[in-house]
Order: sequence, then structure tokens, then C-alpha cells
Amino acid sequence: MRGATHAKWAACAVAVVLAATACGGGDSDSGGGSGDGGAVLSSSWGDPQNPLEPANTNEVQGGKVLDMIFRSLKKYDPETGKAEDMLAEKIESSDSQNFTVTVKDGWTFSNGEKVTAKSFVDAWNYGASLKNNQKNAYFFSYIDGYDKAHPEDGGKQSAQTLSGLKVTGTNTFTVKLSQKFSTFPDTLGYPAYAPLPQAFFTDHAAWVKKPVGNGPYTIDSYTKGSQMALKKWDGYPGDDKAQNGGVTLKVYTDNNTAYTDLMAGNLDLVDDVPAAQLKNVSSDLGDRYINTPAGIIQTLAFPYYDKDWNKSGMDKVRTGLSRAIDRKQITETIFQKTRTPATDWTSPVLGEAGGFQDGLCGDACDYDPDAAKKLIEEGGGLPGGKFKITYNADTGSHKLWVDAVCNSINNALDNDQACVGNPIGTFADFRTQITDKKMSGPFRAGWQMDYPLIQNFLQPLYYTNASSNDGKWSNEDFDKLVDEANAETDTGKAIETFQKAEEVVRDNMAAIPLWYQNGSAGYSERLSNVKLNPFSVPVYNEIKVS
Repeated sequence: MRGATHAKWAACAVAVVLAATACGGGDSDSGGGSGDGGAVLSSSWGDPQNPLEPANTNEVQGGKVLDMIFRSLKKYDPETGKAEDMLAEKIESSDSQNFTVTVKDGWTFSNGEKVTAKSFVDAWNYGASLKNNQKNAYFFSYIDGYDKAHPEDGGKQSAQTLSGLKVTGTNTFTVKLSQKFSTFPDTLGYPAYAPLPQAFFTDHAAWVKKPVGNGPYTIDSYTKGSQMALKKWDGYPGDDKAQNGGVTLKVYTDNNTAYTDLMAGNLDLVDDVPAAQLKNVSSDLGDRYINTPAGIIQTLAFPYYDKDWNKSGMDKVRTGLSRAIDRKQITETIFQKTRTPATDWTSPVLGEAGGFQDGLCGDACDYDPDAAKKLIEEGGGLPGGKFKITYNADTGSHKLWVDAVCNSINNALDNDQACVGNPIGTFADFRTQITDKKMSGPFRAGWQMDYPLIQNFLQPLYYTNASSNDGKWSNEDFDKLVDEANAETDTGKAIETFQKAEEVVRDNMAAIPLWYQNGSAGYSERLSNVKLNPFSVPVYNEIKVS
């Protein structure tokens, strides 16, 4: 989760990163056209896994759209990464558990509805309610009453709303948490916390077909499998108005095709240069190629709901697999300096002050074929003697590194059949199989930070039943340390406690860290002022089109 106006350690953690999504406002103009904002640009994209409800989107492609059509209580400065007030006039607390939120006056949704305190409270209650089955419900778990609105383990829902949320005025509401969480306010720039108009509730089916938000763009049209057209909202008065007429997001199932279209002049922006093109991209694009650090780590996750991967001794097997991967060779030969071998489970963009600890993984991340083979044998061997690494095949990049990882493992084990790749056609299908718990072995699990705090690299991924804990790993010691860190207001102590929790992840090899990922993009001569935020997402509203 994200952090607080009163929390020293969260401010320190956020300040050391580069940037995040841009910010904005709204007024009573209900127009959604491109007006005089300039020409429309085209950008590569992939179909979202879920409907574009703010609390139901926890993957990158849908997140790109939410970042364009919504603005929340907080924003993350594109240059400093600092969490700043956006729709929040102020967020106050004297005890890090009870917060009073004042919403700025004058904001509207693009359909003309006013944004009020109720817009937030209704949206958060909807997101938290078990009956609505929202992927990001977990982000509301610290608010009082979550256990009744969203009981765990098949319990019966006994409340439709969160008792910790109360509207106290047109533009004010209070939040009571179930425990102290000093960094709570800084989490409120995450799209799950966006406000929703009444139209979302009165005609939900129509809203899902054409979502209405309060950001600098409106959705003009969407054809699944083809493209989404977003237009500049002329009535948007925020200081991050769109500098173009709109963005057409074109669906590609292979980023190599997107790159070919860019070179042919049929596409303006590719925001993930495929690995196969990295050796050519500098000569192809010159200074129109972007390669910049991002808050992204790639890992191999495991299905702990499969008893074969969750039995005694498997921690040694997972550690052995980690030691069988030659990260240095793979990142140098395949990724051409756009990846760096991972030595912990966070990201260097956090800096030491934000919780990154170079080398935390220790020798468990060092390539050593002999040690790898020994550990796997001591742990009882690979389940069935071999395994598959599942990945989505639609980017054109993952096959190269998955094959390389398998080759590295196979060479270490002197068995060319031990590891093979298992491609799934599209990202949406891949994610659906993961959420349906259909993985039978390791699977690709890249993590793009939601907000720049060490907590976000740990809790959503490894806390019991957390929103993105796709492998369903669970450890009481880890959970306890995370709870202690969240309640800590002292900067140093909070960071140290989170790092102790990360050591539990390491000691159990809950997931295998592979490499830190840079954001990469290429763009056409029509565009200027193109940059990526630390989430590796283009700052679309700042792009200019000639």
C-alpha cells in the first residue's frame, strides 16, 4: 500500500524514486472531444484482463487506461516520485489510525457529475464488498469493517459497507483503520482508490462498456482485440491537461509486430521494445529510444496450492533452481543492458533510504551449477523429475529468456529435459489461468510497483491472501513482520522491519528473483516530450504531436 502525510519514513522512501503518474482536476464541462489539443497519437497496447473498474484492475494494460481517465486523492510527481495532494485538499491524522479527508471543491467527472466525498466512499465500499468480486479489494483491508464486508475463507458477508468510512460533509469524510498504518495516505494515488460517479452504480452495465472518469482523457470507443480510442477532455482544468488530441491504443499480440509498425510509420509509440530488437534499436531510432530505470522486477512464482511444490524440502529445490540460473549471461546477451541481475525482491529505484538492499538474496541468487544440483537433490528433486515455466507468448520477448533460463537450469542439472517453456497465447488468457489457480509449475511473475515503497514490493505479493499473491504463499512470520512495519512511524525502524520480512521471503525462496527491468520505449518523429515514469508507463498527457 502507499503511505502518509504524517509518516517520515514513507516520505523518505518516495522521495528517492524518479516519478509516477501525472495529476489533474475537473469541472462541470461534460464535453469529451479533442478540441484544439492537437493531433492524436497511436501507441501499442494489450487488452486488459478485466473490466476497467478501478478496484478490478491489477495489471499493466488496464492500469494505463485508468491512469488516463482517473485522478485520485494523491498523485505521484513525475520527476521526484513524491506523493502529493491531487483531489485531496488535506488528509489529517493525530494517531496514524483515524484520518479526516477533505476533498477539493470544483471537481467533476467528464459527464458533469460533481466529485464529492461520497464519490470516494461509495467507490471504496464497492471495491471492498465481497459480492462485487473486485481484484483489488485487498487494498481496503486496513479499513475498519473489512472483515465483515469481505470475510476470508468462505465466510458469510455480514456488512455491505465499511464501518470505518463515514461521509461527514459534502467534501469531507473520515477513515478509521483497524490498526495504525502511518503511510496510508501515500497509498491513495493508486487507481483502486479513484472516485466513481453515480452513473457507475445506477447503470453499471453501460458504465463498464464506456467508463466515465475525472481525468484528462475520456474513452471514445473500444473494440476488444483491436483498439481503444481516448480523446482529450476539453473541460479538464487540471495542471496536467493533455498536450495532444488523444491517444489510440492499438492491440498487439506480438511486440515485434508493433516495432515493425513503428519503423514503417504505422505506429507512433512502442512502450516495451521487444528483446529481439534491442540490438538494433539504438541505430534504428537514435535519441527516440528511451531506456530508463523503472520500479519493475521479474520473478518466477510457484503454485503453492499444488502440494508437489509446497511439501517439505521444496524450499531447497526452489533455492537450487535459483542458483542454476545464470542471470548475468542472460541479461547481457538477451536484454542488451535493459535488465540487471536481481539481488533482492524490490527495485534499485527505491534507493537504500527506501528499502532497497543490494545483495539481500546472498548466494541464493549466485550462479553455481554444482550447488544448484546438490540443493535440488537434498530437497527431494523436481516434482515428477521435470517442470514447465508458463508465460504469455504475445509480447514476443518472454520466449527468449524463458528458453535461456531453462537451458541454464538444464545445463546445471545435466538434463536437457528438466525444464521447458509453456507458452500461453495472450496475456489475458495467461492471467486468467493464474487467477483460476491452474498453474502446475513455475510461472512468469513480473511486478510493476503500484507506488514507490518497499511495502508494495512485499505485501501485495507475499502476504497471506494478498491481492497479487498469485501463488498463494503463506508464512506467519512474514505476515507478522509486515504488520509491525506498517504500524511503525519511525523511518529507519519501518525499513528495517520490512527488510526482515524480506529475509523470510529469501529464506523460503517464496519466489525466484530474476532481474530488475528498465522501462524501454521507441517513438516516431511525429512525437516530442516523450518520457516514461518509474512504472515504465508513458506520461501520455505530456506527449506532443507535430
